[in-house]
Amino acid sequence: MKPSRTAFWTINGLLGLLAAITLFPLAWMLSVSLMPDGAASTFPPPLWPTHPTLANYHALFVRADLGRYLLNSLIVSGGITLGSLCCNVLAGYGFAKLRFGGRDRTFGLLLAALVIPSQVAMMPLFLLARELHIVNSYAGVIMPSLASIFGIYLVRQYARAIPDEMLEAARIDGASELGIFLRVVLPLLKPIILTLTILTFLTAWNDFMWPLIVLTGNNHYTLPIALASLAREHNQDVEMLMAGSMVTVVPVLVLFLLLQRYYIQGLLLGSVKR
Repeated sequence: MKPSRTAFWTINGLLGLLAAITLFPLAWMLSVSLMPDGAASTFPPPLWPTHPTLANYHALFVRADLGRYLLNSLIVSGGITLGSLCCNVLAGYGFAKLRFGGRDRTFGLLLAALVIPSQVAMMPLFLLARELHIVNSYAGVIMPSLASIFGIYLVRQYARAIPDEMLEAARIDGASELGIFLRVVLPLLKPIILTLTILTFLTAWNDFMWPLIVLTGNNHYTLPIALASLAREHNQDVEMLMAGSMVTVVPVLVLFLLLQRYYIQGLLLGSVKR
């Protein structure tokens, strides 16, 4: 039954209102970041700057050296994403399609570990990083995130839908296991790989607690830690803090908008295939 015109406009109007409410904080952040010093502290605060300026962004990159922290975040997030994809995709495929002793029990133990809060493991991880002499380095931030149980689970559930007959036919044709994975399996896993790429990059980009623990010097600080330090030093410079928040938000927002179609496709397919 086709919905009436009234119902159509009512539903779309409510969705538009919810979208506006959701986007308002982001629009306000952008507006404040373009205001001159002190403009956001007036009452009532203006919704849009009378004289927009990029002085806050200039101060961030020149005085606060935000470019270095932006580069650190890109290195850390990119390294975690690439390493995590390699580990999670290989492990997920192995648990889904390869037969080895203790496969199901090992996977069950991994799933059981999901209920353990990540904060519980931070102290043992830090002690291990100290013994490996990787504290206050990119490796100290990247290595503990190279594999995630959720990522392995996500790839496994998706890879189970690949027909076993297709893999057996490739083996009969003489293809090696690595060749089967690269030529047959990997193209079929593209939607879930892109989904995992977005989830992993967003998690790594926004991570605050572990980098704060393992990074003892500001040379390797990521953007979230740098913004927290900036807030302590310039707690009255609201406009500068909003500019820093925009620098943090824009890269991940652009990434999500570019890959959202694959992200949604991967989640939907992974939820219905068996």
